[in-house]
Amino acid sequence: MAHSVLLALGMMCLTPVWAAQEIRVGAAHFPPYTVRPESGADTGLLPQLLEALNRLQRDYRFVLVPSSIPRRFRDFEQGRVDVVMFENPAWGWQDIAYSAVDMGLEDAEVFVAKRQPQRQQHYFDDLSNKRLALFSGYHYAFAGFNPSPKYLAQTFNAVLTYSHESNLLMVLRARVDIALITRSNLAELLSRDPQIQHNILVSQRIDQIYHHYALLRPQAPISGPQFADLLQKLRDNGQMNAIFAPFKIALVPVRTASPQTLP
Repeated sequence: MAHSVLLALGMMCLTPVWAAQEIRVGAAHFPPYTVRPESGADTGLLPQLLEALNRLQRDYRFVLVPSSIPRRFRDFEQGRVDVVMFENPAWGWQDIAYSAVDMGLEDAEVFVAKRQPQRQQHYFDDLSNKRLALFSGYHYAFAGFNPSPKYLAQTFNAVLTYSHESNLLMVLRARVDIALITRSNLAELLSRDPQIQHNILVSQRIDQIYHHYALLRPQAPISGPQFADLLQKLRDNGQMNAIFAPFKIALVPVRTASPQTLP
């Protein structure tokens, strides 16, 4: 009896008194934030951010769950994921319950054309009669945030792909007139091939500013204020800047009141 009691006490001492709660983070292909997560490769800025969050504390363990741009809404509603990041409430979330945390990050969508003699910034003023290359599933401000491929193809003579790099190549080969590219992704592409800079004209006109939010399910194991506190600690220790600044993603003041939808 005494031996059994001592053995049980010993096992209790070896058992952790707590276990980190798992937070499932949805990952849809959105370069450079997340790059083809369905392939199993931990590439992009989201895996770096999750690694920094996991190093920061031991109460939560953030894990990446592959999703897709159209499927992420269903995954979120059905509880397959607890959090989605780098989102905007205008991108199809109007009828879905969530709480939002301002990530204090801003990116932008810019227009890119092939550089030609006499072609100046006014070339981007009028998109009519121009062939556009767009990223399938994205919500563009110039199109009223309507992501329908049929609508974009018929209304704006658009070609839709799943690659900013492919869209940029179509511009360089004169297969389309203009591509819309995320500023951060353009910075990554130019870092890989600096010579491209001499062959393209980048618009001063911005289609939209990406002010990024993290959206949390109401039943998520972590609350909005708790997650906001973790992000603030990463800002304070310089990790947010180290991850995002190289891609021209700006750290901006966090807005005091984040939008929240609870239909």
